[in-house]
Amino acid sequence: MYIKTLLYLVVVAGLFGFANHRNAMRKIVKSQIIFENQDALFVTKNEVNNLLIQSLGNLKNKSKEKVFLKVLEDGVQRNSMIEKAEVYITIDGVLKTKVLQKKPIARVVANGTSYYLDRNGRKMGLSKNYSARVPIVRGVFGNDALENVYQFIKIVLKDDFMKQQIIGIDIKNNQFFDLKTKMGNIIVEFGSIENATNKINKLKAFYQKMTKDKSLNKYRKVNLEYSKQVVCTK
Repeated sequence: MYIKTLLYLVVVAGLFGFANHRNAMRKIVKSQIIFENQDALFVTKNEVNNLLIQSLGNLKNKSKEKVFLKVLEDGVQRNSMIEKAEVYITIDGVLKTKVLQKKPIARVVANGTSYYLDRNGRKMGLSKNYSARVPIVRGVFGNDALENVYQFIKIVLKDDFMKQQIIGIDIKNNQFFDLKTKMGNIIVEFGSIENATNKINKLKAFYQKMTKDKSLNKYRKVNLEYSKQVVCTK
């Protein structure tokens, strides 16, 4: 009984090993690139395919055993506009690459250069294929200022009114924010992110009143830094 069981295990192991060997020797028949939940393509399928080729050469007709998936994933993720890549091979020999692109939340212009800030607070290169409609930020000097901008943008994105209104941000002394809005040509002196919720509520109240009175165009600046009041400059 013991010998029969041992022989059975040997046969099963042999068949399993043979099947694995045959599977490894199978060829890649084609490559398929899938963008996950993306409407705007900062990176094209052709660009992703070129990244795959740079990492491993021509993939078509290459045997599975010669394809190192981690190497391909790392190669795709070297592109500054890609947040994550997942590469796998199907049983029928299709090399599939799932790509999640970064999501920009602001465009920073500083020292003659321009780049996006993504939803994770990281720098993201510009794309020749698509330009995102996000607030333009100026006056960023150093990582501390960039972190302050990131924290402020996160606050803005949580509020529908602010998300719709803010089109530009000027940062002063690395922590004080002047906002350019869609409400006429008014500059909103927001100040620091301290008491941000209260300042946003004051701005909403100002906007509602001025819209009702049809007097938005009378003002050039709105200062939200003073407690319990909004100071306007004509």
